[in-house]
Amino acid sequence: MSFLLESVVVIVSVLLAGQISRRLGQPSVLGQLLVGVLLGPALLGWLEPTPLVKEMAEIGVILLMFMAGLETNINDIRKAAVPATLVAVGGVALPFVGGWGLAAAWGYAGATAVFIGVLLVATSVSISAQTLRELGHLKSRPGVIILAAAVLDDVLGILVLSVVLGMVGGEAAGAHGGGHGAEPPLILIAKIFGFFAVAALVGWKILPRVVKWVSRFEAGTAVLATGIAVALGFAYAAEASGLAGIIGAYLAGLMLSLTDYRGKLMHEVEHTAFAFFVPFFFVSVGLTANFAGVGGSFLVFILILTVVAIVTKLVGGGLGAKLSGLDFRQSAGIGAGMVARGEVGLIVAAIGLDRGLLGSELYSAMVAVSLLTTLVTPPLLKAIFPKVKGGAAAGAE
Repeated sequence: MSFLLESVVVIVSVLLAGQISRRLGQPSVLGQLLVGVLLGPALLGWLEPTPLVKEMAEIGVILLMFMAGLETNINDIRKAAVPATLVAVGGVALPFVGGWGLAAAWGYAGATAVFIGVLLVATSVSISAQTLRELGHLKSRPGVIILAAAVLDDVLGILVLSVVLGMVGGEAAGAHGGGHGAEPPLILIAKIFGFFAVAALVGWKILPRVVKWVSRFEAGTAVLATGIAVALGFAYAAEASGLAGIIGAYLAGLMLSLTDYRGKLMHEVEHTAFAFFVPFFFVSVGLTANFAGVGGSFLVFILILTVVAIVTKLVGGGLGAKLSGLDFRQSAGIGAGMVARGEVGLIVAAIGLDRGLLGSELYSAMVAVSLLTTLVTPPLLKAIFPKVKGGAAAGAE
């Protein structure tokens, strides 16, 4: 199928699936994720996860998190520092121990069992962010804590991954697309803190002046083009530092939310992203599903591991939120917001395959766990957080 026809199929199917999902009382993002499974290799086989589709999907998720940053109040982030830290620590420690313990009990060798624990540490809040936007809770205290905790979770996750890769030796593909080997933790910490320091400096001192200057251009899309370029640039810098690109995109949005052009950027980026790029991201997650050869006791292992992946994030993140003083419903919602492994889990699984820590069969299992945890997140959040009237994002319709 040509890319032009693929684009038509992706855009139309995501639009219809989102509408059907909402008619059934679920967030539109659930239907948009499931349509990728339906059209992909797992079922109809109309679409394949080609390199071009993956690149379009990467831009889509970057713009999605850029919008989440634009909508976030930086003062709320400061207030959420303590609960976000507790949520991140709980959301890393419990899944790591749970995944490692289950894999070891199932008979997997030491290094492989440890790596399965590492994979359960991964968190991708891009789906959670979009679901919270639809429900009208993205700017609420739990929503802000989820986003802040995701940043810390990614830092802790990459450090745990680096330690494990260092223990097994050799070179590895960069975590989260960063392209580096198994670097010593101190070097990674220096790179990560260096990224945050430079990003804050650029965002605080330089970006407002650049956007103000660009706004004088005769081109009507100058501010939009600049915003997208900044989001992509921050995402690249984050990946070069060993972090997920979505963290850089979120920080770019957070920095630009301090400017007078926040509303204009939000409106224009939302229409651009949801009209074309974001549908590729939703579909690409489902395209990774492949049920060939899955059955018997191995299917049982996948299902149990998925349950462990969900419960450990729910309990770990939720316990951290409860310790910081939030009520039970808010704590449960924060734990649910950390459940999805999404594209971050897929990247960590690919690293395990490349390093020989996962065989092809076990890699497929990890892909299934990443997909299932992602699919279960929107209904979980919907059950915990009732939709605020008028809370759905226009672009998600």
